[in-house]
Amino acid sequence: MRRQTATCGVAPAGSSRALRLDPLSLPVRFDAHDPRADGHTRQIELHRERVVLRRAIRGMQMAVNVRVSDFTGIALRGDDEAQTLVLVHRDPSLSIPLLVSADGDEILEAWATWSEIFALPQLDEGTREPAPRRRRCNAIRARRPKFLMRRRAGIARELSIHRDEREIIARN
Repeated sequence: MRRQTATCGVAPAGSSRALRLDPLSLPVRFDAHDPRADGHTRQIELHRERVVLRRAIRGMQMAVNVRVSDFTGIALRGDDEAQTLVLVHRDPSLSIPLLVSADGDEILEAWATWSEIFALPQLDEGTREPAPRRRRCNAIRARRPKFLMRRRAGIARELSIHRDEREIIARN
């Protein structure tokens, strides 16, 4: 049986500090803000090789188990006032906040530590350029249409003619 806590939001009840996880004390379990979940919170278990996200949507409990290698990297988001380190996934709903701070030196040190522990690249989303537009390449564009595939290519086949036989079939 798991112990249940009655905390809500990013920081524990009664705590005035922002989210700050220690990368050297894994595994860790904490609550994070999730606008689509019931109660607007989700519980996150962070291990060195996997992440488990638990949340309830419309009363249905779910747990999503994701390998750390499936994440894109550790990103630095935010402006000069408050910056956030985020474990970034291709699906934005699976991204996980790791640290919120206004101290630039602390952010840079934690960024390098998290990146080294998870063996993921450091992503700077402030200077990131959008990905170039993907070139559309339609593999079936040059194929023959489906109804032509049933026909033989080339010379039209000749119909066989039967002489001196009586046919009952009427042809137009």
